[in-house]
Amino acid sequence: MPSPFPGMDPYLEGAEWMSFHAEFCVEIARQLRPKLRPKYIAQTIKRFVSDSTNLLAIFSGSFNPSATTPGTLGGGSKNIYPETVMPEIVPQYAVEIRDLENRQLVTLIEVLSPANRQGDGYEEYRNKRQRILLSSTHLLEIDLLRKGQRIPMRQPLPPAAYFVFLSRQQRRPMTEVWQIALNQRLPTVPVPLQPGDADVGLDLAQALTDVYDSVEYNLLIDYTRPPDVPLEGEDAAWAAQVLQHR
Repeated sequence: MPSPFPGMDPYLEGAEWMSFHAEFCVEIARQLRPKLRPKYIAQTIKRFVSDSTNLLAIFSGSFNPSATTPGTLGGGSKNIYPETVMPEIVPQYAVEIRDLENRQLVTLIEVLSPANRQGDGYEEYRNKRQRILLSSTHLLEIDLLRKGQRIPMRQPLPPAAYFVFLSRQQRRPMTEVWQIALNQRLPTVPVPLQPGDADVGLDLAQALTDVYDSVEYNLLIDYTRPPDVPLEGEDAAWAAQVLQHR
C-alpha cells in the first residue's frame, strides 16, 4: 500500500528516519546506475557523525536519593552520581558518482539527516560542505526534513516544507533550488556529470514510492497518532484531511 501523502510522508521524519535514510540512498544509487553506464558508477557510502539531537539533561536540580552513596564531601554534602550527557555516533549515508576511468568524484548526493541540521553535527556538515564547494565536485543536497537549520545561503530561503539544492561546480556560488510544499509531489531533478556529458534525471518521487513499498512502512507507521515532528497550521489541517480519507 502506498503512502497516503502525495509527496514526502511527514511520518518518515521521526522514528523511522534512520531506516528510511539508508534505504532512500540505496534506491537513489540503484535508480541512477543504468543511466550512468558505461562511464560512471553510483555507490552508496557510509560514514559516522556526531548526533546531539536526542540528548537530554539527566540531572536538573533534584536527585534521586537512592543514587547517592553513604559518604560525604568535605562540606558535609552527599556524593551524587548523575549521568553526563554523551553524544551519539550515528551512521550517515550519501551517494557518490565517480568516473570509472580514474575514480574521480564527480557528483556527491547528500540526503540531509537530523544530525546535519543542528548542534555539533550542523557545524561538522558545514565544514564538509565547504570542502566540497571548493572542489571540482557537483553537490546535490536533498532536504526532506522540516526541523533544524537549513544549509547556509546568502539570501533567505522562501517558506517551504522541503528543499533540494544543486550546486554545479561551474556555476558557483549560484545554486539551483527546488522548494517543495508538503502537498506537492517530489520533483525529478538533474544530476550533473563531467563537461560534455548531459545531466541525468533523478526521480525523487519514484525513489520514495519504491522505498515505502519495499520496506512496507504502511505496516510500521501508526497514522492514527500525530507525527513525531509535529505539523502546524494549514499543513496540520491538510494532513488530517488526507488521513481521514485514506
